Amino acid sequence: MSTVDEVKQKLDIVEVIGQYTKLTKAGRNFKAVCPFHNEKTPSFYVFPERQSWHCFGACSTGGDVFTFVMKKEGLDFGETLRLLADKVGVSLPTHIEAGPKKDEKDKLFQVNESAVQYYHNLLVNSSVGEKAKNYLLGRGLTMKSINDFQLGVSPDAWENLLNYLKEKGFSENEMLDAGLIMKNEDGRARDRFHNRLMFPIRDARGRTTGFSGREQDGSQPKYINSPQTIIFDKSGTIYGIDMAAASIRTKDRVVIVEGYMDVIMAHQYGFTNVVASMGTAITEKHIAILKRLTKNIALALDPDKAGEEAMTHSVDYENTAEVEIMVVTLPADEDPDEVIKRDPKIWETAIANASPLAEYMVNFTASKFDLTKTTEKSKLIGQLIPLIAKVKNDLRRDRWLRTLSKLTKIEYNVIEGLLKKSLIDTTARKPLNRSAIVPVDTIGYNAREEYCLAILLQHPELKKQEEGLQPDYFQNVVNREIYCACLETDDTAALKEKLEPVVREKLEVITTKHTPADRVGVKYTECVLALRKAFLMNQEAMRAEVFAMETETGGAGAALARLKEEGIETSIQLKDVFARKPRVIRRANGRRNN
Repeated sequence: MSTVDEVKQKLDIVEVIGQYTKLTKAGRNFKAVCPFHNEKTPSFYVFPERQSWHCFGACSTGGDVFTFVMKKEGLDFGETLRLLADKVGVSLPTHIEAGPKKDEKDKLFQVNESAVQYYHNLLVNSSVGEKAKNYLLGRGLTMKSINDFQLGVSPDAWENLLNYLKEKGFSENEMLDAGLIMKNEDGRARDRFHNRLMFPIRDARGRTTGFSGREQDGSQPKYINSPQTIIFDKSGTIYGIDMAAASIRTKDRVVIVEGYMDVIMAHQYGFTNVVASMGTAITEKHIAILKRLTKNIALALDPDKAGEEAMTHSVDYENTAEVEIMVVTLPADEDPDEVIKRDPKIWETAIANASPLAEYMVNFTASKFDLTKTTEKSKLIGQLIPLIAKVKNDLRRDRWLRTLSKLTKIEYNVIEGLLKKSLIDTTARKPLNRSAIVPVDTIGYNAREEYCLAILLQHPELKKQEEGLQPDYFQNVVNREIYCACLETDDTAALKEKLEPVVREKLEVITTKHTPADRVGVKYTECVLALRKAFLMNQEAMRAEVFAMETETGGAGAALARLKEEGIETSIQLKDVFARKPRVIRRANGRRNN
């Protein structure tokens, strides 16, 4: 038995959840008002025999005792494991990955943290920081916000930080590796950041990975970031994630802005689910990190060319990550921090009225065309059809088509016909995938999860495949944690770094599993469908159990209707799984016979 299994076995999910919300007996199960959203009629159920929970209301989420505590406390898996292990008296392995790389990373975190303290102290307690401090206060920040985010200033000198860190016992190589200093052509070391307002950048665990420095004297570039290091990767860095994670989970929404000041001002006014993507270049890594906290993402980006590109890429993210992306429209020529400072209600309303990505992109693109002319309408449709063709979800695609039809006053079926023609042409150009299927129905549930992970680890390109594998499909909490970490990196060494020691042991087992080299794509698809089928059947079993109990006890009509509706939706999804599986097998068999 693994350490995680031991912790889970010693926990009573009813007892744990009962500490957060009042549970009432409901047949063999327990119910309560959902602790994750406001409601009057209880829709939250705990299933002791399954050691699981599920909200049949607005949340429509569920899981085991680990996922509940993670969601409620705003913790990651490792923190939750330590909390619950301590609760039941289980000792966790204290060893961490040995070797120079782990030690090197720890040293870089330490040298960065020393730099944070140095810069922050100069800003707050010295005359060197007066100009920067007055600038921040003039922008409307409070000293509390300045201290909370530990803003700082780098002096108008070239070796001050270098000498300070040397006195702290750090070597020049460590400072170089952290990106805090650089060397001239003559080999002389000097501070990288010079006369700049300093923004420390932290990971989700609150460790300082790098810095961004804003000019104070009109010099260019306006911002300078730390270079790529073994702990700082701009494409996978989200500013403010350490401060926002708990709020994102609680509110089940994240708002992405462009600037550091936007994030800090939002938090100052109580909008604590706001983060920044270090510019508008939102990446798959950003989406993967945020998806672990919420599937509801709102973009509050400038509608310029870079912002438009970010919106366009977001169509792919909705497909591959299965997140819901909304777009926030702000008053013209005002940044989020300006809007919030002027009137927080305007910001609050803008977030509440965020448009679905489809509606925003259609209207934004249409603003470039004169829709009083038929030729311009045709150009608009021609520009949007390839984008709509990338949308995999039928309901989302329908939203695109309806929005475009309403705007252009061209009948829905005409635009749909153009889309179908585009899809047929695209399919005809695709090369045949001569893969075949190997049935996996005989594989046990957790073994199937491990088999799926083994394929994915050996073929990370499959993460972009249409049949998206979701974290919820994993019944085993350790397998789920490995999959979530896998979404954030394609490198096995980096993957290990993201995992707790007890999880790495399982990873070692999975990576040694044998997976045939041929017909990988179809095998993976079949495996994902099998996991999805098991997940949906488990969901339906819980729903049916609750529906029967509510019917027997004369439950509220609205609650019964909601449960019935959810059952219909699950049935539709199951039918889709059953319909897909034969098609995959027929395709594979047909190709074998060719």
